[in-house]
Amino acid sequence: MSEVNKSNLEPFVFKTPLVEGIIEKRKSQFTMQVNYEGQSYHCHCPTTGRVGNLDLTGRPCLLSSSADTSRKTAFTVEAISLNKPEDSEKSWIGINQNAANRYVEHFLLNGGFIDMIGKGNEIHREQFCRKSKLDFLVGNTFIEVKTPLLFLQLSVPDYVKTKKFAPFSSTDRMIRHMIELGNFVEENQRAIMLLCFIYDNSGFKVVEKTKKYYEVKQIVDENVAKGVEMWQANFKITPKQVSLEKYFRIEIK
Repeated sequence: MSEVNKSNLEPFVFKTPLVEGIIEKRKSQFTMQVNYEGQSYHCHCPTTGRVGNLDLTGRPCLLSSSADTSRKTAFTVEAISLNKPEDSEKSWIGINQNAANRYVEHFLLNGGFIDMIGKGNEIHREQFCRKSKLDFLVGNTFIEVKTPLLFLQLSVPDYVKTKKFAPFSSTDRMIRHMIELGNFVEENQRAIMLLCFIYDNSGFKVVEKTKKYYEVKQIVDENVAKGVEMWQANFKITPKQVSLEKYFRIEIK
């Protein structure tokens, strides 16, 4: 495990601090109704899938505001908490999967991933390669970022409402990207699958083996054998900033 010297890293600082609200309900895949300072707002939900097995009603959340007056939603829900709304200190779970790429880019540019990628490399975003668009090309290394949220590796307090886990079988994109990364390694380029968690995750593991688990596991194993590297990064989100807490090599079991 590579522990990060946090004192030497510049955090990703929000231009405007996030504000705290309480989720009233999730209206659709893309929207949530949130109470902020006594008023109900229609807010953008940045993840279309579920967040663990949580019923998000009543959960504290962090909101970012948008200066785009043409947007239908004034806020985006950036994070949720398992703490009670009245708790003065809260831990947050980031749910903005698109924002994870911005955090990764920030720390790539500021030396946060030296043990993983070295330093002095040119960094390019969203590189089209064959049939896939991969998130980063750093030097000769392709990096694909994934931000798993379907299964939270956290202890859920009794007062938090939960739902029955629903089967998840949409894995085509994951399989395609693993195969593409394996192809790059065969061409003497380095390739990394980076699993990002915007909360403290001790180490990724498969919580529930879905009907496609063994198919995906076979593809992962084949391409790891070719040389694709699996890494994990943990970020911490607060109303003011995002910090890179640690990153390390992992195995998918």
